[in-house]
Amino acid sequence: MLAPIAAMTDPARQADALALDALFREVTGFQPKLWGQKIGYGQYHYVYASGREGDWLATGFGIGAREFSIYILPGYEAFPEITARLGPHRAGKSCWYIKRLSDIDETALRDLIRAGLERLEGYWPVQAS
Repeated sequence: MLAPIAAMTDPARQADALALDALFREVTGFQPKLWGQKIGYGQYHYVYASGREGDWLATGFGIGAREFSIYILPGYEAFPEITARLGPHRAGKSCWYIKRLSDIDETALRDLIRAGLERLEGYWPVQAS
């Protein structure tokens, strides 16, 4: 079990984190890698016009005190038809926040992960972490 998930003390939230891990593994085909406290699936190398470059997770989630952060890159603005089906969430700058997995439409979440990876591939090649 990944360290951030193992450290969780609320059994219901830990079960949600384990279910998210299984879902991301299944949809992406990638094994997880920790990016700080974020759990990522796949990665990409970016180079901006400014010359700045680096590596980052392709998709994944984070475990907050009260919410999970779902990271879909290159950003949420491109998928309004999918997020409309997602269920209760709030949008951040580059992620969506959800409280409980049981509140979310799993098919929409799977579609969102796939769409994000496909869109990201249009910018940068995605590879296993």
